[in-house]
Amino acid sequence: MLKTGCLFLIAGCFLTLLVLQVKATNMSSDNYEIQMGNFNMMSGSKNSPGYQMMDTAGQTAPGEYTSAGFVVKAGFAYIKTIIPFAFSISDTNIDFGSLTPETPSTQTTTLTVSAGGAGGYQVVAYENHPLQLTTGSTQIPDTTCNGSGETCNEETAALWDLANKYGFGFNMSGDDVPADFADNNHYRQFADMSIGETAQTIMESEHVGKQREATVTFKANISGIQASGYYQSIVVFICTPTY
Repeated sequence: MLKTGCLFLIAGCFLTLLVLQVKATNMSSDNYEIQMGNFNMMSGSKNSPGYQMMDTAGQTAPGEYTSAGFVVKAGFAYIKTIIPFAFSISDTNIDFGSLTPETPSTQTTTLTVSAGGAGGYQVVAYENHPLQLTTGSTQIPDTTCNGSGETCNEETAALWDLANKYGFGFNMSGDDVPADFADNNHYRQFADMSIGETAQTIMESEHVGKQREATVTFKANISGIQASGYYQSIVVFICTPTY
């Protein structure tokens, strides 16, 4: 029985936005300090056992104003968030071990996101190339799922539950994942950067969130004629907060 060793590496990273802030003047004396002074009826941080809120009221001409070189967001508390941005990957080294023909193998990792920005967050993913021999160019191709009407690609998941359909793909389950991952048997390909495919969204929310978790299930299945050896690929996850 043919067995093929397969190691899969994940590179995790996050992108933090660099935001140019336009601030009001801070004013102080021996007896007081006013930070980001403005004229309004009331403002500040308020809380109770059930909520925490920052607000301003009565600000003159509230809204967002832009021009070449600056953005002014007047009348809103944009500076402080009670949920700092964070992104983590539970396991960055995925090892399928020895693969047996027509015996699918799966491994998982968990993505966790906290994002307090008003616009939420987005996670995209791509691979540097399909699983490939470290000593050559032979590949385990990206899955096309069951085919015959159940074909998947990097943008759309499809049913993949037949043992005689081969390749490499992934499933998503949990918070904020795309709707085409209808159940645990629906898979996609990773976008392949070696042929110019575009990184695809795998988690996304327009809302503030804390400890949002999604499980990535990697799946590999080979035929009896797959060349034996040590296969490897790198998948990159990029999480971007939106303010």
